[in-house]
Amino acid sequence: MPSITYHRFIKFLQEEINLPQDSIAIAQRSVDQNLGLIPMVLWQYGLINLEQLDRIYDWLETY
Repeated sequence: MPSITYHRFIKFLQEEINLPQDSIAIAQRSVDQNLGLIPMVLWQYGLINLEQLDRIYDWLETY
């Protein structure tokens, strides 16, 4: 079962980064809930830009 931090991270991606669920699902399938890898997968697939990548890593540092 995913952790509360994982659920918060997904909520952050949806609400603060405005990522559609389909984009998040692509990354989830690739990394299977490893929070550290999801941002890189999103960036590598062109689903987020560098500014969004920085924001995501800033958020992850707080948890």
